[in-house]
Amino acid sequence: MRSDYYILQDGILKRKENTVYFHNKEGKRVLPINKIYSIYAYGKLSFSSGVVSYLAKSGIPIHFFNYYGFYEGSLYPRETLISGDLVIHQAAHYLDSGKRGYLAARFIEGSCENMLKNLRYYARSKEDAREVLDQHIEKIEVEILRLPDTNTIPEMMNVEGRIRDIYYSALDVIFPEEYKITKRTRRPPENRMNTLISFGNSLMYTTVLSEIYNTQLNPTISYLHEPFERRFSLSLDVSEIFKPVIVDRIILKLVNKNMLDDGCFRGEIGDMLLSEKGKKIFLAEYNAKLGTTIKHKGLKRNVSYKRLIRLELYKLAKHLLGDAEYKPLVMWW
Repeated sequence: MRSDYYILQDGILKRKENTVYFHNKEGKRVLPINKIYSIYAYGKLSFSSGVVSYLAKSGIPIHFFNYYGFYEGSLYPRETLISGDLVIHQAAHYLDSGKRGYLAARFIEGSCENMLKNLRYYARSKEDAREVLDQHIEKIEVEILRLPDTNTIPEMMNVEGRIRDIYYSALDVIFPEEYKITKRTRRPPENRMNTLISFGNSLMYTTVLSEIYNTQLNPTISYLHEPFERRFSLSLDVSEIFKPVIVDRIILKLVNKNMLDDGCFRGEIGDMLLSEKGKKIFLAEYNAKLGTTIKHKGLKRNVSYKRLIRLELYKLAKHLLGDAEYKPLVMWW
């Protein structure tokens, strides 16, 4: 089984015949191309056209991240599974306001229901915080009831924004003082929790993008987020469902089990990022999470978290083709 490959240091990718090497001041190592699913580059990376060509032929995308761990772009191999019929249906659903609105609402619904799952878990397990968490849960439930009354995508996103604010406020009840969110900040993230959220969300976006590449869906046609030029906005749509399922649960584990220390962060309050040590810890947990399996209630067999993403994309494709109505993944475990 192929897995993701992470490059955290600056260096050069070189190709010699059918072998790709990573070179830097510490030496060189071989990239096991036949075992790599996607490459995540967090350092400054140089490479030749020969490397790009070889990785593309191998169907391996490279995702690039900047100094703060934010997604910068991808080298995306040529589509090999493209379906003209599906692309036509995908575009038609975007152009039809009713069909687009249905899908946008489902993405928000899935995201918010999964946020509630996280809060309900901690409301049960943390007796000292139960009352406050229950109050936040009730507020989110009220906001979710407003979704059917919205008429436009911006109205839906306003509801989702309010829900996310309530959700982060609830998480602050759980987190220790040094990890409180206070308010969501992005570029740059202003404190430890914002740094972890931004790092994880960028990872989630690229993981979904890699999964889209292995389906017949077009990553540039989306429904909740506007399909602007130069971005794979369908990844943003589907990521909304999985951020509470994967990213938030990883962060909760890292913080609650004291797996991070001062050496995992660099910078000051107001301008903070993960150190190489912090990235390694986060990426190890992220990789482990994607490989973790659960019993699928529909398939009646174990599937990994990464496979859940692919299955979600297949469900979306079936909806677009008129085979089955799309319902978002909501955690049952």
